[in-house]
Amino acid sequence: MTYDPDWMTTLNAAFMQNAFLAGLFISLAAGIVGYFTIARKSTFASHALAHIALPGATGAVLLGVPVELGLGVFALGGALVIAALGKKASQREIATGTVLAFATGLGLYFARMSSSASQQLQSILFGSILTITDDQIISFAVFDVLLVILMAFIYRPLLFSSLDEPVARAKGVPTGLLNVLFMAVLAGVITIAVPAVGTLLIFALVITPAASANVLTTSPFAAMVVATAICLFSIWGGLVVATMFPAPPSFVIVTISVVIWGICKVVEKNRN
Repeated sequence: MTYDPDWMTTLNAAFMQNAFLAGLFISLAAGIVGYFTIARKSTFASHALAHIALPGATGAVLLGVPVELGLGVFALGGALVIAALGKKASQREIATGTVLAFATGLGLYFARMSSSASQQLQSILFGSILTITDDQIISFAVFDVLLVILMAFIYRPLLFSSLDEPVARAKGVPTGLLNVLFMAVLAGVITIAVPAVGTLLIFALVITPAASANVLTTSPFAAMVVATAICLFSIWGGLVVATMFPAPPSFVIVTISVVIWGICKVVEKNRN
């Protein structure tokens, strides 16, 4: 691994500033939604939605429309199908696996139909945070604002239904509607996070920081704050390290996130 003596200059470049901003917005969304994803036992769904979005991305290239649009449409569509078919956690696993299998096959089919889609397949699978544009930054910021506003309205019932769905349903909480809303929000987070680490590594941003935070704190709100901080540290730290010692940023980002999780698991084991 070689050292780049001009790494400080690279960090000040416009594309790097966009990458840092993208990391901030992605971390906020992933930190909030990641906690609920674990609490609602939907970790498989978060991983699957990224793969379900794959045919949307390759299909968008095939049609000549923005990749983010294809990602969003397929992620949202897959989320709504999973929410409709799997009203209970056990049912969601089956529905998620079924939709995932079909979507993955469709994505590869679209990629074979277009040389452009095949060429962009690697960046879709593994991410390309250094190519984030100004328009994407704005869309990330808008999504975060909408997410915070939505959470201000549904935080308590969503938390209740996430921790004890049967009791929440018995108390009159609209668990079905909340499940649909949550899956839609999760699809949105997947859509904005995929450009950073790709569909294959998305788990490391949405789930791993939240899992680490759950070890360090027992308060839901504190867990979201800590998860956001861990996610941000992983992305920003990954960008700096990948600039100092030229390497794929997504690899370094995921490595930092996983190392932090490993340390937290050791702490948890020693605590018990």
